[in-house]
Amino acid sequence: MDGDTLYSIGDLARRTGLTVKTVRFYSDTGIVPPTCRSPAGYRLYDRAAAARLDLVRTLRDLGLDLPTIRKVVDREASLPRVAAAHAEALAAQIRTLRLRRAVLTAVARRGSTPEEMELMHELAKLSEDERHRLIGDFLAEAFGGLGAEFAGVMTSLTPELPDDPSDEQVEAWVELAELSRDPGFRAVMRRSASDYAADRRAGRAESRAGGTADDRVREPVLRPDPAAMARDLAAPALAAGVDPASPEAEPYVTALVTATGEEREALAARLEPAGDPRRERYLRLLAVINAWPPPQPLAPATAWFTRALRAR
Repeated sequence: MDGDTLYSIGDLARRTGLTVKTVRFYSDTGIVPPTCRSPAGYRLYDRAAAARLDLVRTLRDLGLDLPTIRKVVDREASLPRVAAAHAEALAAQIRTLRLRRAVLTAVARRGSTPEEMELMHELAKLSEDERHRLIGDFLAEAFGGLGAEFAGVMTSLTPELPDDPSDEQVEAWVELAELSRDPGFRAVMRRSASDYAADRRAGRAESRAGGTADDRVREPVLRPDPAAMARDLAAPALAAGVDPASPEAEPYVTALVTATGEEREALAARLEPAGDPRRERYLRLLAVINAWPPPQPLAPATAWFTRALRAR
């Protein structure tokens, strides 16, 4: 399209890949008006009109509506501002589509019922404030009233789904949200937290019972965490394939009992909630959502020690 050459609707249609009907529609609505008409009355378009049509086609391909396109090509609206607004709208649509795809993928993978699918869809649609309320309710039931020291624990157990989450993060959020609503899991977490709080109270009592006056105002050293110690002590036994019910397990059991200072049955009862697979699953899902490294598993060690403690 060089010089002052004029082009027919058919020429523009071939150049742009649009249909003649579409070009005529843009012409009839005044979005791409003809430059002039031939002696026979046919519409003709110059190079500027062809460039305008190229812009219209591009904006339509990007999803802009015709009233907005008219304002852009007539310079009644700033193209950068229009582009920014539509980019933001597309980002929201993409997030919605990702949520839908994640839910459908989870439904297909789990073989979910219609009721389960509906619940997953509702959980995936929650706003940031609604997500925080849901998790806040779970954490309050698990840790509420046990002491100010649990504020940091509650923060560390709070998922923060990013504004542009991956499919994996969305799926993890849906599963974690479902898990947080499980009454049995809430009870397990409350029991673990109560045991921890009892350790702190016992440590304070021991601190007050002995030592100098200066010693008594210091923060007491917490008793060893049985689950963490079990994880470390069980590692060689698990690696060696030691049967927890065999005599070979006794040295490991003795080491854990000595280190914690607890009776066998009481220690086994302490380890059960710490090794609950739901607790471990929550931590793994939390790591996915918050883009943290995966946590070191406790369940194999706590399960091994629970059996070993009760075997003899």
